[in-house]
Amino acid sequence: MSFYNQRGIFLQLLRPSVVSPKEVRVSMQFATKEEGYHPVNGDKIDYLVKSLHREAVSSDGGTTFTMGPAHRDLDGNGDFDAQDKAILLALAKAYSKIVNP
Repeated sequence: MSFYNQRGIFLQLLRPSVVSPKEVRVSMQFATKEEGYHPVNGDKIDYLVKSLHREAVSSDGGTTFTMGPAHRDLDGNGDFDAQDKAILLALAKAYSKIVNP
């Protein structure tokens, strides 16, 4: 997140499990930043609020990903549907292909 944008996405490529070495897991955190002030010394502090964690898992080396159910609208149409899930899966697939993030 930057000074100009109050929303951000944090992505992390997780290690595969011992059982399945071709497994690819991508952790995603969606957050909104709010500014506040420290109650004692008055310093400006940034807080992450409205945080949502999701994890996408691939068992075929990153070709296809699956994800459990989620309940957060991403495209702004007011409901969580297949289009929102497709956005998350595409994000996970794209991020897993980055060699040096």
